Amino acid sequence: MEKFDLAKIKAAGYEQREKNVFYEKPEFKMRIVSLEPGSEIPSCVMSSYVIFICLEGKAEVLVNGNKVDLAAGELIASEPATFSLRSVSGARLLGIQVRPQPV
Repeated sequence: MEKFDLAKIKAAGYEQREKNVFYEKPEFKMRIVSLEPGSEIPSCVMSSYVIFICLEGKAEVLVNGNKVDLAAGELIASEPATFSLRSVSGARLLGIQVRPQPV
C-alpha cells in the first residue's frame, strides 16, 4: 500500500509525459496530467482501459471523437479507445490506465 498527496505531485509537459507517471504495476499505472489554459494533448490510441478524474479546472476529453466535458470532481471511465484532451481555462487530472490481463 502507498499513499499519495495528489496536490503535491508535480506534472511535466506533454513532451516529458513519462515523468508524470507516479505509480506503475503490470496491471495499471497512474499519472498526473496538467493542461495549461488553451493547451491540448493530441490524439493517442490507448489499448488499455482509461479513467480520467478531473482534480482542478475543466477539460474536454474526446473519446473516439465523442466529446465529454469534465469539471473538478467528475470522472470518466472508458474501454480502450482513441483519446485527446484540451482545456480552455486549464485543468489538472489524474489518469489511470488499466491494462487488460490475459485469461
